[in-house]
Amino acid sequence: MSLDLSQPFVVAATAAEEEGSGSFLVTPGLGLMIWTLIVFFITLLVLRKFAFPQIAAALDRRRRAIEESIEAAERTRVEADELLAEYRERLREAREQAEDIVSRARKAADRHQDDSKEDAKRTREELIEQTRREIELETRRAVDEIRKEVADLTILATEKVVRKTLDRDDHKRLIEDALAEVDFAALAGDQPVAGGSR
Repeated sequence: MSLDLSQPFVVAATAAEEEGSGSFLVTPGLGLMIWTLIVFFITLLVLRKFAFPQIAAALDRRRRAIEESIEAAERTRVEADELLAEYRERLREAREQAEDIVSRARKAADRHQDDSKEDAKRTREELIEQTRREIELETRRAVDEIRKEVADLTILATEKVVRKTLDRDDHKRLIEDALAEVDFAALAGDQPVAGGSR
């Protein structure tokens, strides 16, 4: 004897037609409701056993990957901010040293002025020129160091975000783009040196 699952549906449909109440779907019988609930719970158990764990695992892996990417980008941003603050501090120290050099040059010029005005004037001009060269040299060195660090950080951040190693042309293009966006004139604080024209 074979089990025919459609038999309760046929019986319910026949019973509904005999009662003259219209479609059996509008007024389902008790047998139809029981079979519907059984099929629903079987489907729910199959989904819960096989589909839901895989979906949850895939979502969890994706969430972890996104969190790791966000954390890596945040660490890179913090490191870049710290490095930029350090180089700004170095530039400030270089300016202070330059002001100190200018101050010492003025004092030396005042001391020599008593000996001879011409001699003092010549000495002062030489010291101011030397100071200007030292300031320009220190400023260039600091800006070059910042450029190198910005280029390295740009490459590092790009490789972390893109997750691939860039070739030489990509490195060059990214470095040029990053350096074009950084305002090195503002970092260097291009200000005229007191006591002379630039």
